[in-house]
Amino acid sequence: MSGWRTECETARPDPGAEPGNGAGQHTEGRPMAGTALVLGGGGLTGIGWEVGVLAGLADAGIDLADADVVIGTSAGSIVGAHLASRRRSLEELYEHQLTAPAADGPAARMGPAALARFAAIAVRSRDAVSFGARMGKLALAARTAPEEQQREAITRTLGGLTDWPARRLMITAVDAATGQRTAFDDTSGVRLIDAVGASCAVPGIYPPVTIDDTRWIDGGVHSSANADLAAGYARVIVIAPMPVSGGPIDGPRAQAARLAREGARICVITPDRAARAAFGRNVLDPAKRADAARAGRRQAATHAPEIHPIWSATA
Repeated sequence: MSGWRTECETARPDPGAEPGNGAGQHTEGRPMAGTALVLGGGGLTGIGWEVGVLAGLADAGIDLADADVVIGTSAGSIVGAHLASRRRSLEELYEHQLTAPAADGPAARMGPAALARFAAIAVRSRDAVSFGARMGKLALAARTAPEEQQREAITRTLGGLTDWPARRLMITAVDAATGQRTAFDDTSGVRLIDAVGASCAVPGIYPPVTIDDTRWIDGGVHSSANADLAAGYARVIVIAPMPVSGGPIDGPRAQAARLAREGARICVITPDRAARAAFGRNVLDPAKRADAARAGRRQAATHAPEIHPIWSATA
């Protein structure tokens, strides 16, 4: 899988693109409009870092909570639910990252060995759907904590959030049987807690989530950020703690490049060196969350000058 990049990249439309080939338009021909915030997956450290980045950008006068749509994957589904609901201020969310209690027992592990195993499955898969089905098979066969136990953990993480927010929120998950991705929202007939739980169900680590007769796994199996779901929005910010790609899996930068060719203005933020050091070797270690949050807040200051003209634009 590709290495992490540290800089914020601003993608712009291809000036050589011809009208009708996607320049300045959604692929279906509708004019592009509105703003999208994409929050990728990345474990507990990813949650901390994303909240830190959002708080740091707010320090610079950039409120990404104003996005017309928030698209959350795995860790990003948790951050997105809190952000879109506006039940707690960004500062409160940030302070929670610094004071959240550690796990009662040993932390779950998703380090280099697990990522290497996932990568090996990816390179043997012909496309993202077949990879999703392979990962679903792994998830369904794995011995994990009971599903209800994980549901209780998600309930605590959401801190009382039960209803879908008024602001549009999309949460990604993958059907464990078919490998197909879906994006839950308030029209899906799925409870918010179940959508978030499904999006966070890392194969082999957490149990798949049952919704009706379907078992669901982590939306990051399809893509670490699923930025392609922002198609049609004129201005897009992608915050991706784990911008991995490889085999059939699209990384957020490749997805952002395609959106830019359609006319979107995009900035992709990935962890800098200090943030990666703060994450450590296990992104599910709660003891690393505070350091990740602090690193994200510091890093945000370097990206604010690039993001401000995108987010404050009127078109």
